[in-house]
Amino acid sequence: QVQLVESGGGLVQPGGSARLSCAASGFTLDYYDRGWFRRVPGKEREGVACVSTAGGTTTYADYVKGRFTIYRDKAKNTMYLQMTSLRPEDPDVYYCATDVVPSTTGVRWYVGADGYWGQGIHVNVSS
Repeated sequence: QVQLVESGGGLVQPGGSARLSCAASGFTLDYYDRGWFRRVPGKEREGVACVSTAGGTTTYADYVKGRFTIYRDKAKNTMYLQMTSLRPEDPDVYYCATDVVPSTTGVRWYVGADGYWGQGIHVNVSS
């Protein structure tokens, strides 16, 4: 069964850090361009970070550059999103996905027709 399962998150104080995990089953994560999105109230999900299967090139949205890092553990078939300097205005639900098409020109990121989504996980930044 093909599945992406996120874990981590929870309640984090402003300025704090959190690490999200995305474990893949039923397929090899490294074979896909993969990354993270987050839910913005009243809007489409916005792209956060992506890593390409060809060469491992990483792409970050401007609003997380320098604060978030995407990486993976090939042996565990899992990717991670390390988040630092979290802000109360950072959206609270994060999703991992495959077949991610990022953008560096302001165009909305999207997940291709053959992509998979995780179920979403909450990260609440609050004091």
